Amino acid sequence: MGLTPADPAAEDERLMGAALEEARRCLSHDDVPIGALVARGGEILAAAGNERELAGDPTAHAEILALRAAASAAGSWRLDGCSLYVTLEPCAMCAGAIVLARLERVVFGADDPKAGFAGSLGNLLDDPRLNHRVPSTSGVLAAECGDLLRSFFRDRR
Repeated sequence: MGLTPADPAAEDERLMGAALEEARRCLSHDDVPIGALVARGGEILAAAGNERELAGDPTAHAEILALRAAASAAGSWRLDGCSLYVTLEPCAMCAGAIVLARLERVVFGADDPKAGFAGSLGNLLDDPRLNHRVPSTSGVLAAECGDLLRSFFRDRR
């Protein structure tokens, strides 16, 4: 585990701000602006934004790309002691990958009532039938995260 920050809420906001920067980069390649990063002890191991359109890959969600890069940086698929910060509630695919990566915690911004699987449609992160559970914190910079997504979709109508 990493060092405990003096103000955990401020640390969550700082790291979510960095995830928002990743999300904004997605706009340059017309992907839905979702950003994610993996941190350990306040240090960012990896960060990514959605690349589904860019890569033509339905699995190129920000969370999956950040987890892959973090595993590479850590030298292990087990991301013990790591936290994932993501601007939108993870979907079922990403929630499954989060559990399999053995993350310590997930922090997300906006809820996703249509596809979220960290509380909205279900909670794969805390399913007692699985061999690992991942606590989550929602609502960190939720307004900023939600506004970016709403703006993206409004501009496409």
